[in-house]
Amino acid sequence: MPNIKLDLSYSGIKKGEIFEYEAKVEEIYKSLNEKAKDNNEFVGWLKLPTNYDKKEFDRVKKTAKRIRKNSEVFVVIGIGGSYLGARAVIESLTSNFANMYPDDIRKSPQIFFVGNSISPNYINELINCIGNKDISINVISKSGTTTEPAIAFRIFREYLESKYGIDEANKRIYVTTDKKKGALKKLSEEEGYETFIIPDNVGGRYSVLTPVGLLPIAVAGINIDKLIEGAKNAQYIYSDNSIKYNQCYKYAIVRNILYKKEKTIEILANYEPKLHYFTEWWKQLYGESEGKEHKGIFPVGIDLSTDLHSMGQYIQDGKRNLFETVINVEESKTDIKIKRDEDNIDGLNFLVGKTMDYVNKKAMQGTIEAHVSGGVPNIIINIKRLDEETIGELIYFFELACAVSGNILGVDPFNQPGVEAYKTNMFRLLGKPGYEK
Repeated sequence: MPNIKLDLSYSGIKKGEIFEYEAKVEEIYKSLNEKAKDNNEFVGWLKLPTNYDKKEFDRVKKTAKRIRKNSEVFVVIGIGGSYLGARAVIESLTSNFANMYPDDIRKSPQIFFVGNSISPNYINELINCIGNKDISINVISKSGTTTEPAIAFRIFREYLESKYGIDEANKRIYVTTDKKKGALKKLSEEEGYETFIIPDNVGGRYSVLTPVGLLPIAVAGINIDKLIEGAKNAQYIYSDNSIKYNQCYKYAIVRNILYKKEKTIEILANYEPKLHYFTEWWKQLYGESEGKEHKGIFPVGIDLSTDLHSMGQYIQDGKRNLFETVINVEESKTDIKIKRDEDNIDGLNFLVGKTMDYVNKKAMQGTIEAHVSGGVPNIIINIKRLDEETIGELIYFFELACAVSGNILGVDPFNQPGVEAYKTNMFRLLGKPGYEK
């Protein structure tokens, strides 16, 4: 049974419009499956839930167990797809305040992410936060030369060597990189770091279910077997290329229909703070996959009801080039019942006996109705709960929908030629050899 249900009743799109894409989607489905057989194509994620390296998967679990035992802090060094997927899953499935809990309650290392900016303040403050605690690090990079994580790794490698000595530091450095080549692969062989593989046929933004995401996720104490099981369930459900039954394909199609109707900005909205970094992962997945050839839906994210008090006015009354996709978590893990206050100064006694989750759901319903009436179509993605199986399924849902959507749009959803422009200018300004004016 699927943990995800798509509700298009507020989208303004009719069934007939969706079925006009039937032949196109069948063609895309066949093409993706053919490309998945070729290791030179970036479509390895398509069959990954049933075709992953079982030995390496077991090694990930054993390594995570060792890190959880000997480290109070685990620092993940990466940028973009090298950290967003892991952070999305960890923050979705652990406490909002996990890093602040005492060790006996948390039962896993504090997990921090670095190498996703070039801020000296962030790194210095993190080092101060770590203090005398035992630490291990996981540096994630295909090449090992991406500027932000490479700088961070240089700093934390020196930090570990100074703290523990070279031999012990090397045992606390874990590398996720290319199987055969690259600066990080070479260094790992020279220093004897334990290394995990980024598959050649899986691009960074699709890599959360590889060791790129799985090692940090497992260190956080999350059951990666169940995460993969959820993705496996999605792989099975969405292998049906019939538009009638495939809700993943319907989402991809409706996005493109709305795009053709000049709805060029998609807002992913959630009503659960735990999903903030899931939204950040989604933004990279869709922005980097579709933003090409002066085409593409611009992906943005909002946390509700928080952002109703900052962005709500624009969404309601601003330029009508928007549509929303709302992730609705049907079952809250915990709840609070609202009690009576005899003074009732806040005027909230009308809510007595109701729960916060009930109020949150009504805020969502009222917001959807308001935005739709204001000319903002809404797509609702209902998920049962925040657990490993559901998040695994949701990851696969969005990955496959992104691949289909990009192909409908007419771009290659697996490359990212535009990200090199800023690097060229930055290297020139920094005086890197070979980048002179």
